[in-house]
Amino acid sequence: MTAASEETGRRDRVLQSALQSFARYGYRKTSMNEVAREAKISRPGLYFLFSSKQELFRAAATRALEQDLAAAERSLASTEQPLRRRVVDAFDHWTGRYVGPARDVEDVIDDNPDLLGEIVHTAPARFRQLIVDTLAPATGAQAALDIAQTLISTSLGLKHEVDSRDAYIRRLTVAVGLLVPDY
Repeated sequence: MTAASEETGRRDRVLQSALQSFARYGYRKTSMNEVAREAKISRPGLYFLFSSKQELFRAAATRALEQDLAAAERSLASTEQPLRRRVVDAFDHWTGRYVGPARDVEDVIDDNPDLLGEIVHTAPARFRQLIVDTLAPATGAQAALDIAQTLISTSLGLKHEVDSRDAYIRRLTVAVGLLVPDY
């Protein structure tokens, strides 16, 4: 293993531990000591990677949002699945994984938008555009935008209404079946 890949692995482990700590305790109650302990790294080592709690929070949340977008994009690009299935899978990666016990991760991101900067606006816009671009060949540009916005609103409502990821997927599948052509 190279030093660069070791450093990347360590950074990823710290970011995952930080996100879990922020989700568990909230931004204000999470300490750098807690994150260091969770990541199995020294406190000075943590400060070597991230100079402040805000920088760590921003990096952890940005990483999570970027991973969600990448997973959604992979789902939408996979032509092995029918269009409706790809759309449901993309929404599951974007929102579904935050339903039920994992809801705390998205809640801590939603509760601290001022700490995150532009990504709180750019990431949702990028997701919407991925859905629009996927639907447009089958529906036309304006219909694709209308369907995407309706599905996003439905997804957000379901996220707060259902208790499990399975229930989220089941109900979102109904909405996608009603709005997305069988293509």
